Amino acid sequence: MTAPRRMGTENSRTRLRLLDITERLMLKEGYASVGIRRVAREADVAPALVLYYFRTLDDLFLAVLRRRAEQELENSARVLDTPQPLHALWQLSSQPGAALITEFMALANHRKAIHGELAAHAERYRRAQEEIIVRKAAEAGLSLPDVPPVALLVVTTALARVLVMEKSLGMTAGHTETLDLVERILQRIEGAPEPGPGHPADGRTSA
Repeated sequence: MTAPRRMGTENSRTRLRLLDITERLMLKEGYASVGIRRVAREADVAPALVLYYFRTLDDLFLAVLRRRAEQELENSARVLDTPQPLHALWQLSSQPGAALITEFMALANHRKAIHGELAAHAERYRRAQEEIIVRKAAEAGLSLPDVPPVALLVVTTALARVLVMEKSLGMTAGHTETLDLVERILQRIEGAPEPGPGHPADGRTSA
């Protein structure tokens, strides 16, 4: 029997560099620009070395997706750990950092392995956020009658991302009014936003 092919160690510098290069190419030129030979050329290594760490191109994409998913999960847990989780969720969802996930969504239309993995991570991410919001809301004594937390989560993140997408296209009609409406609703539920990273009061939140 042939022994299983050994892949490179998870935290080797070469492997991490290949992941960084793949992510950079996806963000700068789109997923279609990524190939084993292109990544090898950018890393100044032989294609065989890329295949040593990742048996297929799908394996390379999946490794990038999994790494980013873990990073986003950890960041979300940290940001939402606040007495005002809904304010934090709105600010988190309004950050213009969805370019990579957009590339993966496009890629998922052509690669089943990516589609399944992306959906699984998205579900995990949403459930983790829901658990944090429910817990923090209970700790703060917030009442959300007749509003399922997961529905509030979906509406908040979807609206924030639509505004980010439209702004990137140069569309701003109705944005000021929508942002004012969201802020009024959040203040009714959680009160005025407390100063801190990501809140408008600290002057570091982008419009």
